[in-house]
Amino acid sequence: MHILWCALAFIATALAQVTGSKPIPFTSKGNPILPDGSWYSADPAPLVVNNTLYIITGRDSAAPDENNFIMKQWGMFVSSIPDPAGSQWTLYPKVAEPHEVFAWAAPGTSYAAQVVQGRDGRFYLYAPVTQANSQNADPFAIGVAVSDSPTGPYVDAHPSGPIISQSVPPPGDSIQNIDPTVLVDDDGKVYIYFGTFGALLAYQLDPDMVTVRSSVTQVDGLPGYFEAPWLMKRKGVYYLLFAANNAGADSPCTPTSYHACIAYATASSPLGPWKFRDVILPIVSSTTSHPGAIELNGEWFLVYHTADAKGGGHFRRSIALDKLNWDDSQSPPAIRKVVQTFGPKPPAPPTYNIAPTAVASSKYPSGIQYWIKAVNDGIVRANPLPPDYWSSYEAEKSRETSVLTYVWKDPVQLNGTSMVFFADQDAGANVGVAPPKEWFVEYLDQSSNWRPVVNSTPYPLKVTDTPDVVRFQTIRTTSIRATLIASGSGGQFAGVGVKEWEALATELQTR
Repeated sequence: MHILWCALAFIATALAQVTGSKPIPFTSKGNPILPDGSWYSADPAPLVVNNTLYIITGRDSAAPDENNFIMKQWGMFVSSIPDPAGSQWTLYPKVAEPHEVFAWAAPGTSYAAQVVQGRDGRFYLYAPVTQANSQNADPFAIGVAVSDSPTGPYVDAHPSGPIISQSVPPPGDSIQNIDPTVLVDDDGKVYIYFGTFGALLAYQLDPDMVTVRSSVTQVDGLPGYFEAPWLMKRKGVYYLLFAANNAGADSPCTPTSYHACIAYATASSPLGPWKFRDVILPIVSSTTSHPGAIELNGEWFLVYHTADAKGGGHFRRSIALDKLNWDDSQSPPAIRKVVQTFGPKPPAPPTYNIAPTAVASSKYPSGIQYWIKAVNDGIVRANPLPPDYWSSYEAEKSRETSVLTYVWKDPVQLNGTSMVFFADQDAGANVGVAPPKEWFVEYLDQSSNWRPVVNSTPYPLKVTDTPDVVRFQTIRTTSIRATLIASGSGGQFAGVGVKEWEALATELQTR
């Protein structure tokens, strides 16, 4: 298979796998800020102090094929001259660990945290962690730590326990208490928002930064709200950025139920009501992107995460920074669409596979968790999430026959194809996702008739990330289609899953 991942070796200071807590200066050449895979970073939250940008992140430590959030510590990226095109940064790889800061917390789960500066000049870390020996249905809770420096060391500002959980403040709540975002308003009042999986709550805090002052506000009016709120204020208007997921045929940005884009809402009061405005960042290479926005020296920036670093993935993310621009001709001022930028990459190696230049489609709609564009994105993951492949699976309604089609704008010459199957069941199953019973490829001739390719090698059915190539007599066409016959019995069929479908040209292609 011709996979698009290339080695990204353009960090001026070579960073081996980062360990320890000593600051590490490095030069970034663009996004992601640290692309070499030495220290994966997620859930960025920016802070500006003395014309310097501090971005606290969780560290992703999942193994390459592990689909789980393994996050044991927070780190911080610091730059006085941040630039999406590249600049000097310093990585503080270990700013805090949950159980070292909070005696009541269990190790791990260094999820999305934020550092804000209080009116007293000190720095407050709002951190969602799992509470040890919790009696709550969900053990996540929000603690607060304090330091005289953004980079720590931090000590618990509320040693008696979390300030928010499913049991505090009374009567508690029933949501997962993660993703806190905090705003110290111009009048000194403090507000905290938090929540995920479509639930978003808010409180006013006392000036001490830890005591809940108000009754809870349940936040509504955010279509597709999923997670990752970011509360900020500009020119008297309150803005709430968030990860949106309202997948479906008419979704403004999320093709599958696993994806999230970045949208925003505005309000005239810090606790709402909120009015949805627009999407500002479409989906990225990771399923989520988790926003934070900040002003530095008159310029605004959006920070977020992607899977674009070397060896990256949905659980091995890396932060990026791009400019955020405003349209002040509107009332209230609107946030313009963010243009995602990328650091330099080596040229892609030559390949015979021209599937990525085609438009992919399926004859029948697939489940909302799967993505047709995955079949020709050039990426094959050993342990994919559903949006990393296409599937015909619809439980007991799975079809016996499915058809995938490629269409090119101009005629192409092909003499081979291969297909990487996904399966969670053995061959012959009539449940789950199994390898197909058979499959074959046809092409559209000059008379717009479908004709079978004349293959000289068989169509393999083995589930492997390096399948055998099906060779056939050279064809010239603008479209090919693959018909997949599902396994099954008793009138019930398994789904078929496809990670990647290659269309091989007769000549080597350079890109």
